[in-house]
Amino acid sequence: MNFVKRAGMSLVVRASRTVALLAIFAVICTLLLGGFLLRSGAARQEADAQRDIGVDVTVRKPAGFTPELAEQLGTSSVVHRFNPEVVVQAGARNITPLDSGPLTVNGVRDLGLLLPFSYGSMKVLQGQAIRPEDAGRDVAVIEHRLADKDHLAIGDTVQLRSADGKHTVPVTVVGVFQDPTPDPVTPAPTRELPGNALYVPLATVQKLSTAPLNVTEAVYRIGSPDQAEHLNADASRLLGAGTFSMQVNDKAYRDQVRPIQRVGAFAGLIVWVIAVAGALVLGLIVMLQIRERRAELGVLLSMGEKKWKLIGQHVVEMTAVALPAVGLAALAGALAGPSVGKALLDHHTGDAGSSVRVEPAAVAEVAALGLGICLVSTVIPGIGILRLHPRSILTDIE
Repeated sequence: MNFVKRAGMSLVVRASRTVALLAIFAVICTLLLGGFLLRSGAARQEADAQRDIGVDVTVRKPAGFTPELAEQLGTSSVVHRFNPEVVVQAGARNITPLDSGPLTVNGVRDLGLLLPFSYGSMKVLQGQAIRPEDAGRDVAVIEHRLADKDHLAIGDTVQLRSADGKHTVPVTVVGVFQDPTPDPVTPAPTRELPGNALYVPLATVQKLSTAPLNVTEAVYRIGSPDQAEHLNADASRLLGAGTFSMQVNDKAYRDQVRPIQRVGAFAGLIVWVIAVAGALVLGLIVMLQIRERRAELGVLLSMGEKKWKLIGQHVVEMTAVALPAVGLAALAGALAGPSVGKALLDHHTGDAGSSVRVEPAAVAEVAALGLGICLVSTVIPGIGILRLHPRSILTDIE
């Protein structure tokens, strides 16, 4: 009789044992799938966090750091977002600055990357911040004290005048921000009053400038602290080695990304522990089955059955149990995966449950590892079959 057919008959005849083996294998596959899902969910959350949180690197250069150079450095392969800042002084025609002094006009590309806005000490109260999409527009975000004094609202126009009085640029107010810095108690230059500050796109500052622009500082957001070395190398080639300073601020990254990485590493460890433990448990079960079925093996050997086919029969039996066990594990993962992900990852990210989902790749990994466990747990104990002799087995039975 074909050993595959014989394996099927054996599973049917020993139905209770088959069901017990299926339950054990289903538990193992479910735990394996849980580990894979948690690991992949943590990897997705880490990638999202690196893109959204990342690491802010501030680059400063005393002279010669033009907006064009800052833009070129922003094309580095490790940079997700960047923001150079340029500061000029300008007058106003249709409004009155605080203490009637000049306005401090800050040219930016992405206001949200300025450290005071990024970490929340300053915030936009109304409207929107300056974004990269505003590069071709003459718009402004003004401080709320200036807006209150001149009764400015979103959509109003402010006439900015260059320091030499030769150029006037009308800008539309698109946002109002709050600077927590209080007004100075003692008299101070009007350009230092926090209420006299406003933010505009870089192109608008260029229209108001009376001299070549120099970037005071540029912030570059990268994925992880490890990529800072890459950015430093790019900056050295572009700006000249030793001519600039670079400060890496990875506090937010360490607070939110590192815990996710630890969850992913823990999930990977779980997978291998379960795989080894599952192989040992199933190997022990197969070994006990082989001992219980010595008489059956002796009869088959005496009839001329090859030993490798006897091992193959056990492999087929285990594989026939493993395949439905993988299906049950996939069903359990689909039902419990989001709640498990929410419990383990929600401490670090907002919507972790959606990142833990059953995908064909994860099921394929479980199936492959499950088949590997089948081979290990049957072939290694099956080595004992190679040492069996039908005459000695049948003599022991008699």
